[in-house]
Amino acid sequence: MAKLKISGVSKAYGATVALSRGDLELEAGEVHVLIGSNGSGKSTLCKIVAGSVRPDKGEVLLDGKPVTMSGPRASKALGIGIFYQELSLAARRTVEENICLPDLPMKGPFIDRKALSERARRYIELFDGVTGEGFAPDLTVDVLRADQRQLVEIMKTLASEAQILIFDEPTSALDRAQVDRFFEILRRLKSEGRAIVFISHRMDEIFALGDRVTVLRDGATVGTSRIADTNAQEVVRMMVGEEPTLAEHADAAPQATGPVALKLSSLSGIGFSDVSFEVRQGEILGLGGLHGQGQSSVLRALFGAGSVATGDVTLDGGAYHPHDPRAAIRAGLAYVSGDRGRDGVIQGRPILENLTPIHFLRNRLALASPSVLKAKATPAVEALKTKFASFSHPIGSLSGGNQQKIVIARWLIDRPKVLLLDDPTKGIDLAAKSDLFALVRRLAAEGMAIVLYSSEDAELLANSDRILVFNGGRITRELTGAERTRFNLYEAAYEAA
Repeated sequence: MAKLKISGVSKAYGATVALSRGDLELEAGEVHVLIGSNGSGKSTLCKIVAGSVRPDKGEVLLDGKPVTMSGPRASKALGIGIFYQELSLAARRTVEENICLPDLPMKGPFIDRKALSERARRYIELFDGVTGEGFAPDLTVDVLRADQRQLVEIMKTLASEAQILIFDEPTSALDRAQVDRFFEILRRLKSEGRAIVFISHRMDEIFALGDRVTVLRDGATVGTSRIADTNAQEVVRMMVGEEPTLAEHADAAPQATGPVALKLSSLSGIGFSDVSFEVRQGEILGLGGLHGQGQSSVLRALFGAGSVATGDVTLDGGAYHPHDPRAAIRAGLAYVSGDRGRDGVIQGRPILENLTPIHFLRNRLALASPSVLKAKATPAVEALKTKFASFSHPIGSLSGGNQQKIVIARWLIDRPKVLLLDDPTKGIDLAAKSDLFALVRRLAAEGMAIVLYSSEDAELLANSDRILVFNGGRITRELTGAERTRFNLYEAAYEAA
């Protein structure tokens, strides 16, 4: 009898189907790997088991008995612990306190510090020798490095002493020694009879640790195999389904022959290493791979909003030093983020004010006539088929898709030399996506150089002339011409970095 059995579980958020048919059988004493592309439903399935998301339908059996995961506390009471991909640490609490959350040992109204230290020490000692410099039990986690914070989250999950442990991409920020130690711990827990669900985007980890693998595609479980009976290429085939032909994606574009607009030489910084490429005028260069592999970090660094440690950049043949967004704007770079709330929309202000800040900065304006600004902005908003009643209306009165069109249009009032698109269609509807990419292709045809990162593989394949696949912060493969298929993209994204 399976320790945990999930059958036909589904979850939708309005018109967006996150999971259409999730099936999973988990045995005691096994590491069961979940794998699938971005948006395939892996995290949603795990969150349903952990009680943080309620399914719309389907059945969950624990030791053969139907259970309802009414919330995280109920799931925890049933012996289920989860490591979330988005860390859930309390930044201003100590390492010890975070490990023991949410069951801090108390002595009256106060934390029992002695009991806290004794309990936390058991899990800290598991990683003795690999936590690195600057790690201490009494430090608050906000001063730790990313890998150290991830280790604390793992310790916290292990401290739940749950019989079913779910790890959603727990190794993404860890180095090789930390991963090896973590895998030793998981193998020991497996030998004790614990049941472990493990999500990873690293194919080498899957075959090093797993007993079985279940593949999700487009929100549904498509198959389960024993690790000993399959191989990496077969797993990729299951993730992709029928291998698509080039005709389903972008036409085979002729190699761009215009002047080099932007060139990177051995660029390294936080989140990426030794990145070299060039993009020519009239070319759409795609950045592919799984989310968080350095694509966004490179784009933000080029715009002066991220860190560059070493390497060189040339823009239109001249040296360019990406250290400040204002300088990037005046040099002719434009950056569009899919995170409108953080990087785009000026909330509470009129549409016209949201359209024109780049125009003011690039032209060093202090004042300008509203009528002149409207005249300059109108061609840009019309090119994107942006719908709004008046330039004076607040930006919040628009749909998400139209808000993103305003963010993009602001960069086109004064045409940039290079357009950096950082997952620009995240959270917008299909019609808005269609309008955006129609404009992108037109801008490229007019000679603009464009670098596009998208977490949606179909978008990348349909709109890029070349694709550079990122894995572990590095470019691991270039796909051109007929090589631009989902199979090749997945294979490069999931192979060992």
